[in-house]
Amino acid sequence: MSNVMLGVLVFYPFLGGIAAWALHGWLSKEKGRFPFKALSGSALAADFVAVTEFLLMLVLFIGHASKAESAPSGTLLTLAIPGICGFGLHFTMDGFRLLYGLIAALMWMMTALLCPEYFSGHSHPSEESAEESEPSPDRFYVFFLLTLGATMGVFLSEDLYTTFIFFEMMSFTSYVWVAHEENNAALRAADTYLAVAVTGGLVMLMGIFGVWHELGTLTISELPAAAAAYGNKPLLYTLGGCMLFGFGAKAGAFPLHIWLPKAHPVAPAPASALLSGILTKTGIFGVLAVTSGLFLYDKQWGTLILVIGAATMFGGALLAVFSINLKRTLACSSMSQIGFILIGVGMQCMLGEENALAVHGTLLHMMNHSMIKLVLFMAAGVIYMNAHALDLNVIRGYGRKKPLLKVIFLVGALAIGGIPCFGGYISKTLLHESILEYGGGWIFRALEYLFLFSGGMTVAYMTKLFVSIFVEKNADDSLQKQYDAQETYMNPASTFALSGSALILLIWGLFPHTIMDKAARIGQAFMGLEEFGETVSYFSWKNLSGGLISIGIGVIVYLFVIRKLLMKDHAYINAWPTWLDLEEKLYRPLLLQVLPFICGAVCHVLDVMTDTLTAILIPVGHVLARLLDSLTDLSVVGLRKTIYKDSPKPHERAWGNALTAAIGTALNAVQALANRTWRRKNPGTVDYRREVALRYDVWRESSTVISRSLSYGLLLVIIGFTLTLVYILWW
Repeated sequence: MSNVMLGVLVFYPFLGGIAAWALHGWLSKEKGRFPFKALSGSALAADFVAVTEFLLMLVLFIGHASKAESAPSGTLLTLAIPGICGFGLHFTMDGFRLLYGLIAALMWMMTALLCPEYFSGHSHPSEESAEESEPSPDRFYVFFLLTLGATMGVFLSEDLYTTFIFFEMMSFTSYVWVAHEENNAALRAADTYLAVAVTGGLVMLMGIFGVWHELGTLTISELPAAAAAYGNKPLLYTLGGCMLFGFGAKAGAFPLHIWLPKAHPVAPAPASALLSGILTKTGIFGVLAVTSGLFLYDKQWGTLILVIGAATMFGGALLAVFSINLKRTLACSSMSQIGFILIGVGMQCMLGEENALAVHGTLLHMMNHSMIKLVLFMAAGVIYMNAHALDLNVIRGYGRKKPLLKVIFLVGALAIGGIPCFGGYISKTLLHESILEYGGGWIFRALEYLFLFSGGMTVAYMTKLFVSIFVEKNADDSLQKQYDAQETYMNPASTFALSGSALILLIWGLFPHTIMDKAARIGQAFMGLEEFGETVSYFSWKNLSGGLISIGIGVIVYLFVIRKLLMKDHAYINAWPTWLDLEEKLYRPLLLQVLPFICGAVCHVLDVMTDTLTAILIPVGHVLARLLDSLTDLSVVGLRKTIYKDSPKPHERAWGNALTAAIGTALNAVQALANRTWRRKNPGTVDYRREVALRYDVWRESSTVISRSLSYGLLLVIIGFTLTLVYILWW
């Protein structure tokens, strides 16, 4: 019965989405039947399904967490649904899936509690567009639940084919989140998001089918043994690269990160929290499945992941430093933190069997980032639904007299900045120590410096956000007075969602050995680690020094880059060069202009060449065919008349054969009878024995010539092909 719970966790939200769609119309006519008049039927359905999904997942976690910790390599539950899409659907539950299923359900519940107030207080269009729009919250709730089911399907999938099916479902359902505002900025960002998702999905599918063909299995737990026995490593790298392309696109890894900075500012804040905190982790889930399944301890693959991770880590932090939009800064921050996680994935390969630090750092930073972005994006949502703005110059000073919101945001900022006693410090320390443990010469020394510098930029841009919103005053005194006068800016449900999430994040970081190490032990087997390794002294001077270096770099970047170079007349300026916008300057021109032009030119050249060759070859072909047919016929006739001419036999008839002789004799008898009776005046003199024999010889020679001609042979071939085709189509 417990196995059925896996199906419930996946398909229950889909049924909830259908119910949310149905309840919208019914409750619009029957509002008087419900005490929650402020909520629509869709909102009630979304809240109920999200809360019950979390409770179901929590019960499952409580019942199996101890077993997962004591036997981390064991499978807890499995469920197979055959006959769907050919391969069937296969789900499983292990320690890693237990953790991330719980985190996903928690994040959906908290954002569901924020949604009603967010949509009721969010009546202004996005800053990115002046167009008025009336997006439907009820539509959002429907796809909110559908995406929950798809996300659970990804995390609970046992094989890559099941992963792909729910991965693509998730891309299409979450597209509605990004396009929710229905203005130009939202629709353009949604187009980019969907284009990256679909392209990545198609490339990923090629890799999945290739793995199935070469290894004979797609079950994630069976991949390591199958890959170890497979000899064609270059082909395996190619197939792995295809899957990395698809999963990396969803994770927001460089250079497929372009959807992240565009989608988050236009999507509703609850959606942004989930896009950043959970949907990007489905991409990381896929990267981990490919890395641990196909390339466990493979240093070449690890090097590729490290290069991508380093570019993503540094590039995201740099974009965040330059950004002056609250949600865009948080989105670029997500890109950077995904880079930190990919560094951990790469170090797992480089360290081989001694990769406990990298495994634990990767898992814990995934979990930290999920919870941090839940807190920060929900706080951004509260700011936006009250200030109706995201530009730092406009929302400047909004939180000066809002102590609860200030503390909530500060917890998230300190955690993501890697400040000691917060969760981000623990996971970043593990990742940093994994780099130091490997050594590897000047290249890994440079990677360490880049790691610390990127961490410093994280401190700098989070300081910028906190100071601008909660410390500085707005340049417009009247606007500052309006902000200060807002005493009630969250209802009880939203307060619970934000405060509860921040409290969990705070407790999570305060007890690293009691809570975080235990979580790492529960989920480590998914990445191929069975032994826990040594317990890390997180607050030793050696480990504290790395965090302090990043903090010092952050202070320098904030004071001398952000305050001196990126501010003018006490206002934040957008100094990011427009020519560095990869989407607008590279991808869109390449895909929409250059590539179609090249393909069109190639097709035009091929068309002209085809027409020219056709015009030349068809007449020549006709002439050659006729000449060949005539030469063949003449050759056959010539051979029959010369080399293959029949020689007379001793008793051979002068003309014809027995049949022609019999027919001729009968005709001669008829002619003799006629000459004696009705043709006495004009008797016949024809020798029919000879005449019939001559005519038979002519017919036989003509048939032989035809049967041996090229045209006759081609005709028989065509008839044979036609009959074969009819047989295939009919039977």
